[in-house]
Amino acid sequence: MTSGTPASSPWGAFSQDPRRPESASLRASDRDRDVVLGVLAEGYADGRITKEEYDERSGSTAAARTLGELPALILDLVPLAPTRPRSDLALASTGELHARAVQKWEADRRDALGAVLVPSLICWTVWYFASFRHNADPGFPWPVIVTLVTALRLLQVLANKRDIVAREQARLERKQRKALEAGPGEG
Repeated sequence: MTSGTPASSPWGAFSQDPRRPESASLRASDRDRDVVLGVLAEGYADGRITKEEYDERSGSTAAARTLGELPALILDLVPLAPTRPRSDLALASTGELHARAVQKWEADRRDALGAVLVPSLICWTVWYFASFRHNADPGFPWPVIVTLVTALRLLQVLANKRDIVAREQARLERKQRKALEAGPGEG
């Protein structure tokens, strides 16, 4: 097809979607006409329309003034509603879903580790410079409290790996079921 868009889904190649009522009265551009001509050329090349039909529709395409005139020329060659491929989630195997769930746990673990390291390093640095800069007695190392409190989340993530992975896999399976029930055109 001349527009570079597959004839099975030309609707996105138009300047405005010609199927929409609010776009139908807009003037058609040369690019819009080229989309239709590309679909017609592909239909003729595939043997879906005759030379006479191609000539007639090409003439009508050239004479079309508004976007609303264009869909009727190709409706029997392409689906009216766009078809979207199923999401990669809908096509994922159980093993892939489990791998994604493990990746989620790994991301949670990284986040929890960062939540320990960043505040702890800041607090320990402040404590060090505040305590030892003036040759004073360092006193109680209060950053240990911050480190212990923030480490609780990391310990929770590490201890509950199996539960976190199972919950995420169940969530992905529910999402997959919904995508499969929606079908390939709605997915």
